Amino acid sequence: MICCRACCRSAATADGADGVDKDPFDIDLVFRLLRQAVAGLPKAAMFALRDAGYASPFEQLVAALISARTRDETTTPVCERLFAVARTPAAMAALDETELVRLLHGVTFPEPKARDILALSRQIAAAGAVPATMEGLQALRGVGPKIAALTLGVGFGVPAISVDIHVHRIVNRWGYVAAATPERTMRALGAVLPERYWIELNERLVPFGKHICTGERPRCSTCLLIRQCRQVGVTASR
Repeated sequence: MICCRACCRSAATADGADGVDKDPFDIDLVFRLLRQAVAGLPKAAMFALRDAGYASPFEQLVAALISARTRDETTTPVCERLFAVARTPAAMAALDETELVRLLHGVTFPEPKARDILALSRQIAAAGAVPATMEGLQALRGVGPKIAALTLGVGFGVPAISVDIHVHRIVNRWGYVAAATPERTMRALGAVLPERYWIELNERLVPFGKHICTGERPRCSTCLLIRQCRQVGVTASR
């Protein structure tokens, strides 16, 4: 079942899990507060790389693939090390697989990722450009919906919703959507989240989820969003 709780929520305030009165959910206010909340926190890897000059669709595609099941603290330096050697499809495709595995040292599953990166680099080099659609990107080896959405959003600037564990947990905890899996959360958000926030969603919620709205014992007592968040499923907080 997928639904948007924002659609059926009354304007009246309600008590949250910690007894704090809740305001009507306002997505514009939520994003203003999110920007304040994460202003001093480390950026999500894809956005940190973008701001460091690795903003091309190809670089963002490769970085998104590398980031799968890998912490941002590892993804960013590994990508910087790799891009110091190869930043284009042709240069990447020319790398020896053993050398590429060495460059990917520290990430999860370096051998399969190296094979995927070499394969998609050859495909893109032959085609002449990175595909600019979800369908085209997902036709590349190793590319699923999350990687495709990140590439579209950060690399191309095309509105796309990327849902990782942080996005999935937080928007359901807010009560903004109610969906059991990241895939269903992505579809639910597509129906209710204004398009102007589609790219920014991942940029804000990754650091917010890592440092404030954590999986266990979120920091509700000092959270700027406490009056907006319904704290769905929160049984213990800090």
